[in-house]
Amino acid sequence: MSPLRQSSPARSAGARTAGSTRSGGTKRSGGTRRRSFAVDPACAEAVDLARKAAEEVAGSDAADGSGATRVGDHLGLRAEGDRVVTHFFACLSPAYRGWHWAVTVTRAARAKVVTVSECVLLPGEDALLAPEWVPWLERLRPGDLGPGDLLPTAADDARLAPGYTDVGDSGDQQMQWELGLGRPRVLSREGRAEAAARWYQGVAGPRAPIAASAPAQCSTCGFYVPLAGELRQMFGVCANEYAPDDGRVVSADHGCGAHSEAVVVPPASEHGPPVLDEVGYDIVKITPARDGAASDEEEDEALGHS
Repeated sequence: MSPLRQSSPARSAGARTAGSTRSGGTKRSGGTRRRSFAVDPACAEAVDLARKAAEEVAGSDAADGSGATRVGDHLGLRAEGDRVVTHFFACLSPAYRGWHWAVTVTRAARAKVVTVSECVLLPGEDALLAPEWVPWLERLRPGDLGPGDLLPTAADDARLAPGYTDVGDSGDQQMQWELGLGRPRVLSREGRAEAAARWYQGVAGPRAPIAASAPAQCSTCGFYVPLAGELRQMFGVCANEYAPDDGRVVSADHGCGAHSEAVVVPPASEHGPPVLDEVGYDIVKITPARDGAASDEEEDEALGHS
Protein backbone atom coordinates (compact mmCIF):
# COMPACT_ATOMS: atom_id res chain seq x y z
CA MET A 1 0.00 0.00 0.00
CA SER A 2 1.35 3.39 -0.91
CA PRO A 3 2.23 5.69 2.03
CA LEU A 4 0.26 8.47 0.38
CA ARG A 5 -2.91 6.59 1.13
CA GLN A 6 -2.22 6.03 4.81
CA SER A 7 -4.13 7.72 7.57
CA SER A 8 -2.90 11.02 8.97
CA PRO A 9 -1.95 11.46 12.65
CA ALA A 10 -4.42 14.35 12.80
CA ARG A 11 -7.18 11.78 12.99
CA SER A 12 -8.03 10.39 16.37
CA ALA A 13 -6.42 7.25 17.63
CA GLY A 14 -9.82 5.60 17.76
CA ALA A 15 -10.51 6.35 14.10
CA ARG A 16 -7.12 4.98 13.10
CA THR A 17 -7.64 1.85 15.10
CA ALA A 18 -11.11 1.38 13.65
CA GLY A 19 -9.81 1.76 10.11
CA SER A 20 -7.15 -0.86 10.55
CA THR A 21 -7.41 -4.62 10.72
CA ARG A 22 -7.50 -6.34 14.06
CA SER A 23 -4.23 -7.50 15.48
CA GLY A 24 -3.44 -11.04 14.44
CA GLY A 25 -5.58 -10.83 11.30
CA THR A 26 -4.42 -11.61 7.76
CA LYS A 27 -4.68 -9.76 4.48
CA ARG A 28 -3.98 -10.80 0.92
CA SER A 29 -1.39 -8.74 -0.95
CA GLY A 30 -0.23 -9.75 -4.42
CA GLY A 31 -1.50 -13.31 -4.06
CA THR A 32 0.18 -13.89 -0.68
CA ARG A 33 -1.24 -13.75 2.82
CA ARG A 34 0.28 -11.00 4.95
CA ARG A 35 -0.41 -10.48 8.61
CA SER A 36 -1.92 -7.12 9.53
CA PHE A 37 -1.10 -5.28 12.75
CA ALA A 38 -3.06 -2.76 14.75
CA VAL A 39 -1.71 0.77 14.80
CA ASP A 40 -0.20 1.52 18.19
CA PRO A 41 -1.62 4.87 19.44
CA ALA A 42 1.58 5.99 21.18
CA CYS A 43 3.72 5.27 18.11
CA ALA A 44 1.17 6.90 15.83
CA GLU A 45 1.27 10.12 17.85
CA ALA A 46 5.09 10.33 17.66
CA VAL A 47 5.05 12.40 14.48
CA ASP A 48 7.28 15.13 15.87
CA LEU A 49 9.81 12.57 17.06
CA ALA A 50 9.90 10.95 13.64
CA ARG A 51 10.20 14.31 11.86
CA LYS A 52 13.10 15.36 14.08
CA ALA A 53 14.92 12.13 13.28
CA ALA A 54 14.39 12.64 9.55
CA GLU A 55 15.64 16.23 9.74
CA GLU A 56 18.78 15.13 11.56
CA VAL A 57 19.55 12.59 8.85
CA ALA A 58 18.55 14.83 5.93
CA GLY A 59 20.33 17.98 7.14
CA SER A 60 19.36 21.34 5.64
CA ASP A 61 19.90 23.32 2.46
CA ALA A 62 22.16 26.15 3.54
CA ALA A 63 23.27 27.19 0.06
CA ASP A 64 20.96 30.21 0.06
CA GLY A 65 21.48 30.90 3.75
CA SER A 66 17.88 30.13 4.62
CA GLY A 67 18.61 26.80 6.31
CA ALA A 68 15.41 25.31 4.91
CA THR A 69 14.78 21.71 5.88
CA ARG A 70 14.74 18.88 3.36
CA VAL A 71 11.84 17.12 5.09
CA GLY A 72 8.35 18.02 3.91
CA ASP A 73 4.80 17.24 4.94
CA HIS A 74 3.73 14.12 6.75
CA LEU A 75 2.33 11.70 4.18
CA GLY A 76 0.91 9.01 6.43
CA LEU A 77 1.86 6.03 8.52
CA ARG A 78 1.79 2.24 8.47
CA ALA A 79 1.85 -0.41 11.17
CA GLU A 80 4.83 -2.72 10.68
CA GLY A 81 4.31 -4.91 13.73
CA ASP A 82 3.20 -4.91 17.33
CA ARG A 83 4.01 -1.43 18.69
CA VAL A 84 5.99 -0.63 15.50
CA VAL A 85 4.86 2.18 13.17
CA THR A 86 6.56 3.79 10.17
CA HIS A 87 5.91 7.48 9.43
CA PHE A 88 6.36 8.85 5.91
CA PHE A 89 7.49 12.38 5.06
CA ALA A 90 7.95 14.11 1.73
CA CYS A 91 11.54 14.68 0.56
CA LEU A 92 12.21 18.27 -0.55
CA SER A 93 15.75 17.71 -1.81
CA PRO A 94 15.99 18.56 -5.54
CA ALA A 95 18.30 15.58 -6.06
CA TYR A 96 15.66 13.12 -4.79
CA ARG A 97 12.43 14.03 -6.49
CA GLY A 98 9.77 11.38 -6.02
CA TRP A 99 11.43 9.97 -2.90
CA HIS A 100 10.14 10.07 0.68
CA TRP A 101 11.52 9.66 4.17
CA ALA A 102 10.47 6.60 6.15
CA VAL A 103 11.01 6.78 9.91
CA THR A 104 10.17 3.71 11.99
CA VAL A 105 9.37 4.21 15.67
CA THR A 106 8.64 1.62 18.32
CA ARG A 107 8.19 1.10 22.03
CA ALA A 108 8.74 -1.82 24.37
CA ALA A 109 5.89 -3.76 25.91
CA ARG A 110 4.20 -1.89 28.78
CA ALA A 111 6.49 1.10 28.12
CA LYS A 112 5.29 4.58 27.33
CA VAL A 113 8.51 5.97 25.82
CA VAL A 114 8.64 5.80 22.00
CA THR A 115 12.06 5.59 20.35
CA VAL A 116 13.29 5.79 16.76
CA SER A 117 14.27 2.46 15.25
CA GLU A 118 15.51 3.53 11.80
CA CYS A 119 15.30 6.35 9.27
CA VAL A 120 15.73 5.73 5.53
CA LEU A 121 15.04 7.42 2.21
CA LEU A 122 12.80 5.32 -0.04
CA PRO A 123 11.86 5.78 -3.71
CA GLY A 124 8.30 6.43 -4.78
CA GLU A 125 6.50 5.52 -7.99
CA ASP A 126 7.91 8.57 -9.84
CA ALA A 127 11.44 8.33 -8.43
CA LEU A 128 14.43 8.18 -10.75
CA LEU A 129 16.22 4.89 -10.09
CA ALA A 130 19.35 3.28 -11.45
CA PRO A 131 18.87 0.27 -13.74
CA GLU A 132 18.62 -3.10 -12.06
CA TRP A 133 22.04 -4.57 -11.43
CA VAL A 134 23.01 -7.39 -13.76
CA PRO A 135 26.00 -9.70 -13.07
CA TRP A 136 28.94 -9.10 -15.36
CA LEU A 137 28.69 -12.58 -16.86
CA GLU A 138 25.15 -11.81 -18.05
CA ARG A 139 26.17 -8.37 -19.34
CA LEU A 140 28.94 -9.83 -21.49
CA ARG A 141 28.23 -9.71 -25.22
CA PRO A 142 30.03 -11.19 -28.25
CA GLY A 143 32.92 -8.95 -29.23
CA ASP A 144 33.55 -7.58 -25.72
CA LEU A 145 36.64 -9.73 -25.23
CA GLY A 146 39.78 -7.84 -26.20
CA PRO A 147 43.52 -8.51 -26.25
CA GLY A 148 44.79 -9.45 -22.80
CA ASP A 149 41.28 -10.06 -21.38
CA LEU A 150 40.50 -13.32 -19.61
CA LEU A 151 37.05 -14.91 -19.61
CA PRO A 152 36.87 -17.69 -17.02
CA THR A 153 34.39 -20.47 -17.64
CA ALA A 154 32.32 -21.82 -14.77
CA ALA A 155 33.03 -25.36 -13.65
CA ASP A 156 29.36 -26.30 -14.13
CA ASP A 157 28.93 -24.65 -17.54
CA ALA A 158 26.22 -26.63 -19.32
CA ARG A 159 27.90 -26.05 -22.69
CA LEU A 160 30.88 -28.21 -21.68
CA ALA A 161 31.27 -31.81 -20.62
CA PRO A 162 34.26 -33.87 -19.42
CA GLY A 163 36.55 -34.95 -22.21
CA TYR A 164 36.02 -38.68 -21.62
CA THR A 165 32.23 -38.63 -22.05
CA ASP A 166 30.29 -39.72 -25.09
CA VAL A 167 27.65 -37.79 -27.02
CA GLY A 168 25.24 -40.69 -27.10
CA ASP A 169 23.48 -42.39 -29.98
CA SER A 170 25.14 -40.17 -32.58
CA GLY A 171 28.45 -41.93 -32.00
CA ASP A 172 30.36 -38.65 -32.24
CA GLN A 173 33.22 -39.04 -29.77
CA GLN A 174 33.58 -35.84 -27.71
CA MET A 175 37.20 -36.56 -26.88
CA GLN A 176 40.00 -36.75 -29.40
CA TRP A 177 42.70 -38.37 -27.29
CA GLU A 178 46.34 -38.58 -28.20
CA LEU A 179 49.13 -39.91 -26.08
CA GLY A 180 49.88 -37.24 -23.50
CA LEU A 181 47.49 -34.78 -25.14
CA GLY A 182 43.84 -34.22 -24.34
CA ARG A 183 41.23 -31.64 -23.47
CA PRO A 184 39.79 -31.68 -19.97
CA ARG A 185 36.41 -30.54 -21.31
CA VAL A 186 34.73 -30.54 -24.70
CA LEU A 187 31.42 -29.32 -26.06
CA SER A 188 28.38 -31.03 -24.65
CA ARG A 189 25.25 -31.79 -26.64
CA GLU A 190 23.67 -28.61 -25.29
CA GLY A 191 26.75 -26.58 -26.19
CA ARG A 192 26.72 -27.82 -29.78
CA ALA A 193 23.01 -27.16 -30.10
CA GLU A 194 23.41 -23.57 -28.88
CA ALA A 195 26.34 -22.95 -31.25
CA ALA A 196 24.48 -24.45 -34.20
CA ALA A 197 21.38 -22.33 -33.55
CA ARG A 198 23.49 -19.17 -33.17
CA TRP A 199 25.44 -19.78 -36.38
CA TYR A 200 22.41 -20.82 -38.41
CA GLN A 201 20.35 -17.77 -37.41
CA GLY A 202 23.24 -15.31 -37.82
CA VAL A 203 24.88 -13.62 -40.80
CA ALA A 204 26.44 -16.93 -41.91
CA GLY A 205 23.10 -18.72 -42.22
CA PRO A 206 20.68 -19.14 -45.12
CA ARG A 207 18.58 -16.09 -44.18
CA ALA A 208 21.41 -13.58 -44.67
CA PRO A 209 20.79 -11.05 -47.49
CA ILE A 210 23.93 -12.14 -49.31
CA ALA A 211 22.77 -15.77 -49.25
CA ALA A 212 19.38 -14.88 -50.74
CA SER A 213 21.03 -13.48 -53.89
CA ALA A 214 23.76 -16.14 -54.17
CA PRO A 215 23.87 -18.27 -57.33
CA ALA A 216 24.33 -21.52 -55.36
CA GLN A 217 24.80 -22.86 -51.84
CA CYS A 218 28.08 -23.28 -50.00
CA SER A 219 27.67 -27.06 -49.91
CA THR A 220 28.41 -27.15 -53.67
CA CYS A 221 31.32 -24.70 -53.52
CA GLY A 222 34.89 -25.90 -53.92
CA PHE A 223 36.05 -23.53 -51.17
CA TYR A 224 33.71 -25.07 -48.58
CA VAL A 225 35.59 -27.09 -45.93
CA PRO A 226 33.20 -29.14 -43.73
CA LEU A 227 33.71 -29.19 -39.98
CA ALA A 228 34.60 -32.34 -38.10
CA GLY A 229 32.25 -34.40 -36.01
CA GLU A 230 28.50 -34.04 -35.84
CA LEU A 231 28.56 -30.39 -36.91
CA ARG A 232 29.90 -31.28 -40.37
CA GLN A 233 26.35 -32.17 -41.40
CA MET A 234 25.35 -28.48 -41.33
CA PHE A 235 28.46 -26.31 -41.15
CA GLY A 236 31.84 -25.72 -42.69
CA VAL A 237 34.52 -23.06 -43.08
CA CYS A 238 34.88 -20.79 -46.10
CA ALA A 239 38.38 -20.90 -47.63
CA ASN A 240 37.91 -18.34 -50.41
CA GLU A 241 40.04 -15.26 -49.75
CA TYR A 242 37.75 -13.13 -51.93
CA ALA A 243 34.55 -14.16 -50.15
CA PRO A 244 33.18 -12.00 -47.31
CA ASP A 245 33.07 -15.07 -45.03
CA ASP A 246 36.66 -16.18 -45.58
CA GLY A 247 37.90 -18.07 -42.52
CA ARG A 248 34.46 -18.10 -40.90
CA VAL A 249 31.94 -20.83 -40.14
CA VAL A 250 29.06 -20.88 -42.63
CA SER A 251 26.06 -23.14 -42.98
CA ALA A 252 25.86 -25.59 -45.84
CA ASP A 253 22.90 -23.72 -47.34
CA HIS A 254 24.60 -20.33 -47.04
CA GLY A 255 26.00 -18.69 -50.15
CA CYS A 256 27.63 -15.66 -51.73
CA GLY A 257 28.68 -14.36 -55.11
CA ALA A 258 32.18 -15.85 -54.80
CA HIS A 259 30.94 -19.41 -55.42
CA SER A 260 33.54 -21.53 -57.18
CA GLU A 261 31.07 -22.47 -59.96
CA ALA A 262 29.24 -19.18 -60.18
CA VAL A 263 30.75 -17.85 -63.45
CA VAL A 264 33.38 -18.79 -66.02
CA VAL A 265 36.06 -16.19 -66.59
CA PRO A 266 36.02 -15.18 -70.31
CA PRO A 267 39.28 -15.60 -72.24
CA ALA A 268 41.45 -12.55 -72.76
CA SER A 269 41.01 -10.94 -76.22
CA GLU A 270 43.33 -8.64 -78.20
CA HIS A 271 42.16 -5.30 -79.48
CA GLY A 272 42.07 -4.67 -83.23
CA PRO A 273 44.11 -1.94 -84.95
CA PRO A 274 42.92 1.59 -84.29
CA VAL A 275 40.55 3.08 -86.87
CA LEU A 276 41.27 6.62 -88.10
CA ASP A 277 38.22 8.55 -89.22
CA GLU A 278 39.19 11.21 -91.78
CA VAL A 279 35.66 12.29 -92.72
CA GLY A 280 35.31 16.06 -92.56
CA TYR A 281 39.02 16.76 -92.46
CA ASP A 282 41.34 18.24 -95.16
CA ILE A 283 44.86 16.99 -95.44
CA VAL A 284 47.15 20.02 -95.65
CA LYS A 285 50.71 19.74 -96.84
CA ILE A 286 53.03 21.91 -94.82
CA THR A 287 56.35 23.01 -96.32
CA PRO A 288 59.31 23.47 -94.02
CA ALA A 289 60.19 27.02 -93.18
CA ARG A 290 63.17 28.63 -94.95
CA ASP A 291 66.03 30.34 -93.25
CA GLY A 292 65.10 33.69 -91.91
CA ALA A 293 61.73 35.03 -90.91
CA ALA A 294 58.90 34.33 -93.35
CA SER A 295 56.39 37.02 -94.23
CA ASP A 296 52.76 36.74 -93.31
CA GLU A 297 51.78 36.27 -96.99
CA GLU A 298 54.19 33.36 -97.34
CA GLU A 299 52.81 31.72 -94.23
CA ASP A 300 49.23 32.15 -95.42
CA GLU A 301 50.13 30.75 -98.83
CA ALA A 302 51.87 27.79 -97.19
CA LEU A 303 48.80 27.07 -95.13
CA GLY A 304 46.50 27.25 -98.17
CA HIS A 305 45.00 30.67 -97.45
CA SER A 306 44.69 33.28 -100.15
